[in-house]
Amino acid sequence: MTADATKAKGAELLRLHRDETLLTVVNVWDVVTAKVVASTDGTTALATASHSIAASFGYEDGENIPLDLMLEQVGRIVASTDLPVTADLEGGYGNAPETIRRAIGLGVVGANIEDQLKPLSEAARQVEDVMKVAEEEGVDFVLNARTDAFALNRDGDPAENLANAIERGRAYLDAGAPVVFVPAVLSEEQILALVDAFGPQRLTTIGIPGNPPRDWQQAHGVARTSYGPLSLNVALTALRELVEEVHRGGGTPADLRILA
Repeated sequence: MTADATKAKGAELLRLHRDETLLTVVNVWDVVTAKVVASTDGTTALATASHSIAASFGYEDGENIPLDLMLEQVGRIVASTDLPVTADLEGGYGNAPETIRRAIGLGVVGANIEDQLKPLSEAARQVEDVMKVAEEEGVDFVLNARTDAFALNRDGDPAENLANAIERGRAYLDAGAPVVFVPAVLSEEQILALVDAFGPQRLTTIGIPGNPPRDWQQAHGVARTSYGPLSLNVALTALRELVEEVHRGGGTPADLRILA
């Protein structure tokens, strides 16, 4: 992919986040899933899922898959579509700025980077360094700066988790991140507090059961909802159900669609 093409896709991905229409991205993990999602009406961008890519190669989540293999798979996905692609790159594999530089070289124009509850000054500096790399590469890079304030403290006090997410998210926005990702089951009141703290079109949520409906989130200034490894588990559920039906003496469903 040419530098001009990458730059154009970066600008488009940023525009999609800034638009008042909620950006929804159903995460993919290989070329065939990327093609199916990209060819479905309404899809305007693709997002990879690190958990799903790792699982497809037999690795546990948590940066256990080698970075080279992760980036190779992400690069295949980018090459398979004309849509902008944002990649889940976990915590950055020990050197988030350099990992992002390599990803941009593949045509990636956005990424999730986890803060893993590092000291706030360190996490904010990482965001600043990532955005500096994007500036050097000449790309409007959509860093979806993830805070694990809820994800790594699920048994903690919800009010404290919310306050921590707000403090961290504001720091990441100040460091240059366009949006902040708060993966958790969030109440309407918590989402309203996050949008009020960050501003409209600055919050990303995850599409897990229990979160407010898509239309409600759109009406209240959420920028994006992504689905992480849920899409993989939807696919695996369908596969398991097929196997169970075959073992019962049945076969493929009558409403099967040939997509690959």
